[in-house]
Parts: sequence; C-alpha cells; structure tokens
Amino acid sequence: MDMILIVFGFLFCIVGVVGSVLPVLPGPPLGWVGLLLLHLTSAVPMNYWFLGITLVLALAIVVLDYVIPAAGTKRFGGSKSGAWGTTIGLIVGIIVPIPFGILIGPFLGAFIGEVFFNKSDNKTALRAAFGSFLGFLTGTFMKLTLSLIFTGLFIYKGIQYSDALFTS
Repeated sequence: MDMILIVFGFLFCIVGVVGSVLPVLPGPPLGWVGLLLLHLTSAVPMNYWFLGITLVLALAIVVLDYVIPAAGTKRFGGSKSGAWGTTIGLIVGIIVPIPFGILIGPFLGAFIGEVFFNKSDNKTALRAAFGSFLGFLTGTFMKLTLSLIFTGLFIYKGIQYSDALFTS
C-alpha cells in the first residue's frame, strides 16, 4: 500500500508542477495532495504542522493568483473597471477554448474594461492591460516555484525515509 501512495503522491506533485503553468489544473493544491499522500505512508511520520503550513501556502497562492492580475492592473494606472475586466477576462480565458486564452483573457479584459466602461484613452488602457499581464506572469511564477518546492520536499522526505519505505 505504501508503494501505491508514493507513486500517486509523486504523480500529484508532477501534475502540480504542470498545473502551475496550465490554468486548468490547480498546481499548488495538487502538489500538496502529493505531500499528504507521502505522509499517509506508514514509513513517513505524520507531521501536522508541516502539512498545515504547506496547505496554507498552497491555498494562499491560489487566492493570490486571482488577486495579483487585478492588482497589477491598478498598479499600472487601471481603474476598478480595468480590474474587474481583468478578473472577468481571466475567467473567460480559462473557459473559452482558444490557444493562450489564459494569457489573452486578462489582457483583453483589462483593456476592454478601461476603454468601454471607464472611457480611458488607448494608452492608459494598454498600460493597465500590460499590468494585468505582468500580474498573471507573477502569479504563474509563484505557483510554479511553490509546486517545485513541494516536489523537492516530496523527494527529500522520500530519500530521508527511503530505508523504511522500501523495507515495509
């Protein structure tokens, strides 16, 4: 049973790394499930503090991933309309099956929100849309970094307890 948990845990960590780049999959939470599966083995002791802290980090990154593009829009001179457009564009970019929809959606959403609802000029709208794009890249970088850390922790703990894992 331990071997099945280890294999599935490692697969969850790998899918978590991939999901950090692909918007369809929630990367950090999937990586956390991998860590949880490793701790459910009989060889690795259950560490509630470790699991709790990593869960909070995973959930915080998920929330920040939706907040940062809107914050980037505001930071680069966008209005509430641009921030709302960014969020709506992000959701539409995930749902609509076009290539790079997740990249184009927040950018276009911020631009449309600024031009049509805030009556901003094109220069201001483009600057807000660029802020949205930078926010999206920042969120993706944070998710990827945390997922890679989770995968590294999985491997480290697997090596640390490898004698107990493979003898049971």
